[in-house]
Amino acid sequence: MSLDVSAELLDKAERGEVSDAEFVDCVRTSLPFAWSMISRVVGDLRDGDPTAEFADNVTPPPDEAARGQLLRALASDAIRGGLERHFGVKLAFQNCHRVAAFRINSVDGDRYRKFISPVGQLRNQSPELRDC
Repeated sequence: MSLDVSAELLDKAERGEVSDAEFVDCVRTSLPFAWSMISRVVGDLRDGDPTAEFADNVTPPPDEAARGQLLRALASDAIRGGLERHFGVKLAFQNCHRVAAFRINSVDGDRYRKFISPVGQLRNQSPELRDC
């Protein structure tokens, strides 16, 4: 299961009354490793060079549970979209751990297109990542 959903939040969802803030809070508490990694990458982008188009993570998760959280967060359109709206960035993902946060105005720019391209994916492979 991807998210730990309280009975109250599930009732609200059944009525179609869940706000983005409630959904994102559920993601934050359900997937704490993924939340902390994405928060850190977004913080690196915001606190770094203001002309940088993106910031990324290249450190693998510490264990399979953490890796699973990251995969669940980024494989779900709803979760990824909620995180992108919350942080005001476009998230991109390679392998089992390389998460990048792009400034919205950089989407469809050269660096973004290279990051999400098949060539970018292939160039980011290594034997250590084969089972990630």
